[in-house]
Amino acid sequence: MANLSEDIQCAGSDTRPPMLDRTDFASWQQRIRLYCRGKENGVNILKSIDEGPFQMGTFRETLAEGDEGSLHLGLERPRVYSDLSPEDNDRYNADIRATNILLQGLPKDIYSLINHYTDAKDIWDNVKMLLEGSELTKEDRESQLYDDFEHFRQHKGETIHDYYVRFAKLINDMRNIKMTMSRMQLNSKFVNNMLPEWGRFVTAVKLNRGLRDSNL
Repeated sequence: MANLSEDIQCAGSDTRPPMLDRTDFASWQQRIRLYCRGKENGVNILKSIDEGPFQMGTFRETLAEGDEGSLHLGLERPRVYSDLSPEDNDRYNADIRATNILLQGLPKDIYSLINHYTDAKDIWDNVKMLLEGSELTKEDRESQLYDDFEHFRQHKGETIHDYYVRFAKLINDMRNIKMTMSRMQLNSKFVNNMLPEWGRFVTAVKLNRGLRDSNL
C-alpha cells in the first residue's frame, strides 16, 4: 500500500493536481476534472480541455464615427491580448492554466511522451489514447482492490490519521468502480487490523455494537 505522501499526491490537493495512476485512468479523468472545476475560472479551464485553445481571430479598430452613426474602420489585423474583452481574457488565460494542470498531473514516463504539446486538448486526447487501450479491465481492477482490502492493515509506527487516510482512499477507489460492502464489513476491517496499542478502543467499539452502526 502507498504511504500518506503518495496518497495525497494521487488524490491531489489545493496546490497540486491529482497524479495519474496509469492502472486507473478512468478515476483520474474524473478527479482531474473535479480539480479543474474547483479552481478560479474553472469553467473556462474545462473548455480549454474539451474544446481546444481560444482563437484570437482578427480585429478592426474604429477610426472615426461618420454621419448618421456610420463607423469608419481600420484595416483588419490579427487580434492581440490587449484587444480582448474581459470574457475573452478569462478564456485565453484558462488555456495556460489548463495545460499546466494536466502536465503537473502526469508521471514522468507519460510526461516525457506528451510534453511537446502546448494545448490542453492535445495533451488530454493523447494521454487518453495512450492509456485507454492498456487500462486494466474492470474485473482486473476489482480483483486488485479486493486483494488490497484483504491484506489491508495498520503499519508499525503509522499514526491513526495516516491509517484512516489510506483506508478512506481504498474505499473510495472501490466505490468508483461500483464495488460495494456493508458498513459492518468496512468497520470490522478497519478496527480488526489496527495495531495492538489500539486494543482497548477496538474492544470498546465491539462491546457497544459500534461495528454495525458507527461511521468511522
